[in-house]
Amino acid sequence: MRCGGGSDKLLKDPAWQKRLTDADKRGLSPLFWSNANLYGTIDIDMGRRLDLDLVA
Repeated sequence: MRCGGGSDKLLKDPAWQKRLTDADKRGLSPLFWSNANLYGTIDIDMGRRLDLDLVA
């Protein structure tokens, strides 16, 4: 995945790699994964009730 704004180039720079702590890297993780949809999308019809009598 790509992070916008040129930060992908910055993160490849050896000087910055030495400077970033593990906590810093964990803080950056959401930038790369916030747009990932690992489980697909689920469309929920909030106007329709579930028929739970069929399950029981």
